[in-house]
Amino acid sequence: MLQVNQAAPSFSSPNQDDKTIRLSDYRGSQNVVLYFYPKDDTPGCTIEAQQFTQLAAEFAKVDTAIIGVSKDDCGSHRAFIEKYDLNVELLADTKGELCEAYGVWQEKEKNGIKKMGIVRSTFIIDKAGTLVDVEYGVTADGHAQAVLEIVKSI
Repeated sequence: MLQVNQAAPSFSSPNQDDKTIRLSDYRGSQNVVLYFYPKDDTPGCTIEAQQFTQLAAEFAKVDTAIIGVSKDDCGSHRAFIEKYDLNVELLADTKGELCEAYGVWQEKEKNGIKKMGIVRSTFIIDKAGTLVDVEYGVTADGHAQAVLEIVKSI
């Protein structure tokens, strides 16, 4: 698992508009909140995306981009954004390479059944590309506000 003060793993992945987004695009200009979530248009994931959207202007004031990541494809991301009028960038990690790099693809257990899946996690990356906060297994509701408070302290 990743830890604070490590260099954030670089990435290059398509967003909801099939435009390639790279971590290096933000270096020197913006902090990045990179949050991983299991699936578009599911209850917890919707709450989390809506709360990040509600706080998007506050994140912008502190030079911070919000980027969500799941294994859903670009079309699914577009539909999710349109359905809920979301104001976050969503990356399509369909091959799971980004999930592996950040250590969020883990064995999960639900109702006694074990399977691999994305553990809801958030990484705050400063303008230099360093991890300043790493959280695995977060709770969706209220998480965006907690992340904003951390970003304000950078």
